[in-house]
Amino acid sequence: MTEEKMKEMLNDLRNGEIAKLEISKEDFQSLREQIVAQPDFKHFRGIAQRNGHVIYEYLKDPRS
Repeated sequence: MTEEKMKEMLNDLRNGEIAKLEISKEDFQSLREQIVAQPDFKHFRGIAQRNGHVIYEYLKDPRS
């Protein structure tokens, strides 16, 4: 997955255009780097799934 595509998906999640973002094990590290670089990174919550997949959600209130 390209960096530009990741940023687009994060914006869609942030804007409520999508409710969840499902990420494969292979793309996890790259996407995580993109999330940490965001000024509102504490609003993103990753939920681990089986086989290394992660589902990301965007929270209205930042996690602690």
